[in-house]
Amino acid sequence: MKRILTAIVLIALVFALIFLGKSWMITVAAAVVAVLAAMEFRAFADAGKCPIPLWWLVSAVALFFLATYFRPTDTIAVVSFVTLVLFAVAAFRMSLDLVLWQTSVGLLMLLYVVYPLTLIPQILNEENGTALLLFLFLCVWSGDIAALYVGKRFGKHKFSPRLSPNKTWEGAIASVVASCAFGMGLVLLGDWFTQQNSSFTRLHTTEPWWVFLILAVVLNAAAQFGDLLESALKRGAGVKDSGTMLPGHGGILDRIDALLVAAPVLWFVIAVRDTFSMGSL
Repeated sequence: MKRILTAIVLIALVFALIFLGKSWMITVAAAVVAVLAAMEFRAFADAGKCPIPLWWLVSAVALFFLATYFRPTDTIAVVSFVTLVLFAVAAFRMSLDLVLWQTSVGLLMLLYVVYPLTLIPQILNEENGTALLLFLFLCVWSGDIAALYVGKRFGKHKFSPRLSPNKTWEGAIASVVASCAFGMGLVLLGDWFTQQNSSFTRLHTTEPWWVFLILAVVLNAAAQFGDLLESALKRGAGVKDSGTMLPGHGGILDRIDALLVAAPVLWFVIAVRDTFSMGSL
């Protein structure tokens, strides 16, 4: 019951932000999630004896999001700057045999945890951004739920026993099917709204349905890969969950691990579309 109630609250908050929130509100919300997730990542680093200074973590995340919001073309410069700051701190304050590892862990935190979350408001600001962002969330959420419940009930063949012994091929296949079903449901719903009420077009998409079907499969594969990557981090740190912040769900990272890979994949697809003038999604 805790798991279901927590999921309902989180989904309601996300929908409220997407449909009612301003761009800066979504950016702030994504930044808060990034800080909380980065703190859980920091716990992994502590377990591996590569501590990341808390003041640096918060400052780095804040600068990253500020650059994304005000000067998106300068985000690489911000990553370089904050990484060099961490490098200098490690060099002068840590044992020399930890300098490389602490700097590397900090950079990984920025690229793995923070950068994907900076893409959320950017995706929303794209053409058909509302539909694209909801499509991303639905593919990730529905796939995760289907993998969990189908895998528990019908799963017999292990998917990746080394990284995640509870994941099964049955759950993975159900995950793909669910992402396709819910993703296409959103596309069809958007078309229906457009036909019924021409003034509500936020869910409308202009590409043919089969493009989104392929995209759903790609995003689901990315999401499942992201889930396995976080499992590798947890196993390396010797922990079961990344945290206890979300009742019934574990930590923040446990809930967004799939999104952290799926969001950059969607952003890459958008970048390819724009580069080669392939229309709009």
